Amino acid sequence: MKTFVVLITCCATLLFVPLVSSDETVQQQLTLFLQNTTSIQADFQQVSFDKQGNPAETSEGTFYLNRPGRFRWHYQHPFIQEIVSNGDKIWFYDADLEQVTIKPAIDSIGSTPALLLSGNVKLNEEFHVIQHGQTEGDMAWIKLTPKKEESGFNYILIGLDKGILAGMELSDNFGQLTRIYFSNLQQNPELSDTLFSFNIPEGVDVFSQ
Repeated sequence: MKTFVVLITCCATLLFVPLVSSDETVQQQLTLFLQNTTSIQADFQQVSFDKQGNPAETSEGTFYLNRPGRFRWHYQHPFIQEIVSNGDKIWFYDADLEQVTIKPAIDSIGSTPALLLSGNVKLNEEFHVIQHGQTEGDMAWIKLTPKKEESGFNYILIGLDKGILAGMELSDNFGQLTRIYFSNLQQNPELSDTLFSFNIPEGVDVFSQ
Protein backbone atom coordinates (compact mmCIF):
# COMPACT_ATOMS: atom_id res chain seq x y z
CA MET A 1 0.00 0.00 0.00
CA LYS A 2 2.78 2.46 0.89
CA THR A 3 4.52 1.91 -2.44
CA PHE A 4 1.22 2.45 -4.22
CA VAL A 5 0.61 5.76 -2.43
CA VAL A 6 4.06 7.08 -3.22
CA LEU A 7 3.56 6.24 -6.88
CA ILE A 8 0.19 7.95 -6.92
CA THR A 9 1.44 11.18 -5.43
CA CYS A 10 4.46 11.33 -7.68
CA CYS A 11 2.47 10.85 -10.84
CA ALA A 12 -0.24 13.20 -9.72
CA THR A 13 2.24 16.04 -10.00
CA LEU A 14 4.19 15.33 -13.16
CA LEU A 15 1.93 14.51 -16.08
CA PHE A 16 1.94 17.30 -18.64
CA VAL A 17 4.38 19.98 -19.77
CA PRO A 18 3.36 22.73 -22.20
CA LEU A 19 5.34 23.17 -25.41
CA VAL A 20 8.49 25.25 -24.90
CA SER A 21 11.39 26.33 -27.04
CA SER A 22 14.22 23.84 -27.54
CA ASP A 23 16.81 26.07 -25.86
CA GLU A 24 15.12 25.80 -22.45
CA THR A 25 16.51 23.31 -19.98
CA VAL A 26 14.51 20.32 -18.79
CA GLN A 27 14.21 21.93 -15.37
CA GLN A 28 12.73 25.07 -16.93
CA GLN A 29 10.23 22.94 -18.82
CA LEU A 30 9.24 21.13 -15.65
CA THR A 31 8.90 24.42 -13.78
CA LEU A 32 6.58 25.74 -16.49
CA PHE A 33 4.45 22.66 -16.14
CA LEU A 34 4.09 23.15 -12.41
CA GLN A 35 3.10 26.76 -12.96
CA ASN A 36 0.68 26.28 -15.86
CA THR A 37 -1.20 23.03 -15.28
CA THR A 38 -4.35 23.03 -13.17
CA SER A 39 -6.10 19.86 -14.40
CA ILE A 40 -5.20 16.77 -16.40
CA GLN A 41 -6.81 13.82 -18.11
CA ALA A 42 -4.63 11.07 -19.58
CA ASP A 43 -4.51 7.38 -20.39
CA PHE A 44 -1.64 5.51 -18.75
CA GLN A 45 0.26 2.26 -18.84
CA GLN A 46 2.11 1.28 -15.67
CA VAL A 47 4.89 -1.31 -15.63
CA SER A 48 6.40 -2.65 -12.39
CA PHE A 49 9.78 -4.41 -12.35
CA ASP A 50 11.18 -6.95 -9.92
CA LYS A 51 14.57 -6.61 -8.19
CA GLN A 52 16.25 -8.38 -11.12
CA GLY A 53 14.93 -5.73 -13.53
CA ASN A 54 12.36 -7.99 -15.19
CA PRO A 55 8.83 -6.71 -15.94
CA ALA A 56 6.58 -8.17 -13.24
CA GLU A 57 3.21 -6.54 -13.83
CA THR A 58 1.58 -4.24 -16.40
CA SER A 59 -1.64 -2.34 -15.84
CA GLU A 60 -3.62 0.26 -17.79
CA GLY A 61 -6.24 2.87 -17.10
CA THR A 62 -7.20 6.53 -17.04
CA PHE A 63 -5.93 9.27 -14.77
CA TYR A 64 -7.62 12.53 -13.72
CA LEU A 65 -6.13 15.40 -11.73
CA ASN A 66 -7.53 18.66 -10.44
CA ARG A 67 -4.96 20.63 -8.48
CA PRO A 68 -4.42 20.97 -5.66
CA GLY A 69 -4.72 17.50 -4.21
CA ARG A 70 -7.63 15.93 -6.09
CA PHE A 71 -7.00 12.95 -8.36
CA ARG A 72 -8.47 9.69 -9.58
CA TRP A 73 -6.63 6.63 -10.91
CA HIS A 74 -9.03 4.28 -12.69
CA TYR A 75 -7.30 0.96 -13.33
CA GLN A 76 -9.14 -1.01 -16.01
CA HIS A 77 -6.73 -3.84 -16.87
CA PRO A 78 -5.87 -6.47 -15.70
CA PHE A 79 -7.89 -5.67 -12.55
CA ILE A 80 -10.44 -2.99 -11.77
CA GLN A 81 -9.18 -0.68 -9.05
CA GLU A 82 -9.93 2.92 -8.08
CA ILE A 83 -7.73 5.33 -6.15
CA VAL A 84 -9.61 8.56 -5.48
CA SER A 85 -8.66 11.68 -3.53
CA ASN A 86 -10.87 14.68 -2.79
CA GLY A 87 -7.96 16.47 -1.12
CA ASP A 88 -9.01 15.46 2.41
CA LYS A 89 -9.12 11.67 2.17
CA ILE A 90 -8.16 8.89 -0.23
CA TRP A 91 -10.24 5.84 -1.15
CA PHE A 92 -8.47 2.64 -2.29
CA TYR A 93 -10.96 0.30 -3.95
CA ASP A 94 -10.21 -3.21 -5.18
CA ALA A 95 -13.15 -4.72 -7.05
CA ASP A 96 -11.84 -8.31 -6.91
CA LEU A 97 -11.26 -8.17 -3.16
CA GLU A 98 -14.53 -6.26 -2.64
CA GLN A 99 -12.65 -3.98 -0.29
CA VAL A 100 -12.31 -0.22 0.28
CA THR A 101 -9.63 1.38 2.46
CA ILE A 102 -10.05 5.03 3.46
CA LYS A 103 -7.08 7.06 4.67
CA PRO A 104 -6.54 10.77 5.43
CA ALA A 105 -4.79 12.40 2.48
CA ILE A 106 -2.27 14.13 4.71
CA ASP A 107 -1.12 10.78 6.13
CA SER A 108 -0.75 9.24 2.67
CA ILE A 109 0.92 12.18 0.97
CA GLY A 110 3.01 13.68 3.76
CA SER A 111 6.27 15.11 2.42
CA THR A 112 6.26 13.19 -0.87
CA PRO A 113 6.40 14.91 -4.28
CA ALA A 114 2.69 15.68 -3.86
CA LEU A 115 4.06 18.91 -2.42
CA LEU A 116 4.48 19.89 -6.05
CA LEU A 117 0.70 19.90 -6.38
CA SER A 118 0.73 23.34 -4.79
CA GLY A 119 2.63 24.69 -7.77
CA ASN A 120 4.67 26.88 -5.43
CA VAL A 121 7.42 24.49 -4.40
CA LYS A 122 10.86 25.32 -5.77
CA LEU A 123 12.45 22.18 -7.16
CA ASN A 124 15.91 22.99 -5.84
CA GLU A 125 14.57 23.42 -2.30
CA GLU A 126 12.87 20.01 -2.11
CA PHE A 127 15.02 17.96 -4.52
CA HIS A 128 18.50 17.48 -5.84
CA VAL A 129 17.97 18.11 -9.55
CA ILE A 130 20.14 16.48 -12.21
CA GLN A 131 19.63 16.94 -15.93
CA HIS A 132 20.39 13.66 -17.72
CA GLY A 133 20.52 15.02 -21.26
CA GLN A 134 18.89 13.38 -24.26
CA THR A 135 18.47 9.80 -25.39
CA GLU A 136 16.76 8.63 -28.54
CA GLY A 137 14.97 11.30 -30.57
CA ASP A 138 14.09 14.44 -28.64
CA MET A 139 13.55 12.75 -25.28
CA ALA A 140 15.20 14.68 -22.44
CA TRP A 141 15.47 13.47 -18.86
CA ILE A 142 15.63 15.06 -15.44
CA LYS A 143 16.24 13.25 -12.14
CA LEU A 144 14.69 14.42 -8.85
CA THR A 145 16.21 13.00 -5.66
CA PRO A 146 14.43 14.03 -2.43
CA LYS A 147 16.43 15.92 0.16
CA LYS A 148 14.26 14.56 2.99
CA GLU A 149 15.12 11.03 4.10
CA GLU A 150 11.51 10.25 5.10
CA SER A 151 10.17 10.83 1.58
CA GLY A 152 9.63 7.10 0.91
CA PHE A 153 11.38 6.94 -2.46
CA ASN A 154 14.88 7.10 -3.91
CA TYR A 155 14.30 9.15 -7.04
CA ILE A 156 11.91 10.14 -9.80
CA LEU A 157 13.18 10.19 -13.37
CA ILE A 158 11.08 12.29 -15.76
CA GLY A 159 11.25 12.09 -19.55
CA LEU A 160 10.05 15.00 -21.67
CA ASP A 161 9.62 14.97 -25.43
CA LYS A 162 9.61 18.54 -26.78
CA GLY A 163 8.17 19.76 -23.52
CA ILE A 164 5.51 17.08 -23.20
CA LEU A 165 5.88 14.36 -20.59
CA ALA A 166 6.42 11.01 -22.33
CA GLY A 167 7.55 8.79 -19.45
CA MET A 168 8.38 8.61 -15.79
CA GLU A 169 10.30 6.20 -13.58
CA LEU A 170 10.06 5.81 -9.81
CA SER A 171 12.47 3.93 -7.55
CA ASP A 172 11.05 3.45 -4.06
CA ASN A 173 12.63 2.48 -0.75
CA PHE A 174 11.37 -1.11 -1.09
CA GLY A 175 13.57 -1.82 -4.10
CA GLN A 176 10.68 -1.64 -6.55
CA LEU A 177 11.04 0.11 -9.91
CA THR A 178 7.93 1.43 -11.66
CA ARG A 179 7.54 3.13 -15.03
CA ILE A 180 4.50 4.96 -16.36
CA TYR A 181 3.81 5.89 -19.97
CA PHE A 182 1.15 8.46 -20.91
CA SER A 183 -1.01 8.94 -23.99
CA ASN A 184 -3.95 11.11 -25.09
CA LEU A 185 -2.87 13.84 -22.69
CA GLN A 186 -5.24 16.76 -22.14
CA GLN A 187 -4.07 19.85 -20.29
CA ASN A 188 -6.54 21.86 -18.20
CA PRO A 189 -9.76 20.09 -19.24
CA GLU A 190 -12.98 20.80 -17.34
CA LEU A 191 -13.44 17.91 -14.92
CA SER A 192 -16.56 17.13 -12.93
CA ASP A 193 -16.31 17.26 -9.13
CA THR A 194 -17.93 13.81 -9.06
CA LEU A 195 -14.68 12.32 -10.39
CA PHE A 196 -13.01 13.12 -7.08
CA SER A 197 -15.56 11.55 -4.79
CA PHE A 198 -16.03 7.80 -4.33
CA ASN A 199 -19.37 6.10 -3.76
CA ILE A 200 -18.76 2.89 -1.82
CA PRO A 201 -20.49 -0.08 -3.50
CA GLU A 202 -22.92 -2.10 -1.42
CA GLY A 203 -21.60 -5.26 0.19
CA VAL A 204 -17.89 -4.37 0.24
CA ASP A 205 -15.68 -4.37 3.31
CA VAL A 206 -14.68 -0.88 4.48
CA PHE A 207 -11.52 -0.14 6.45
CA SER A 208 -10.89 3.37 7.78
CA GLN A 209 -7.69 4.79 9.23
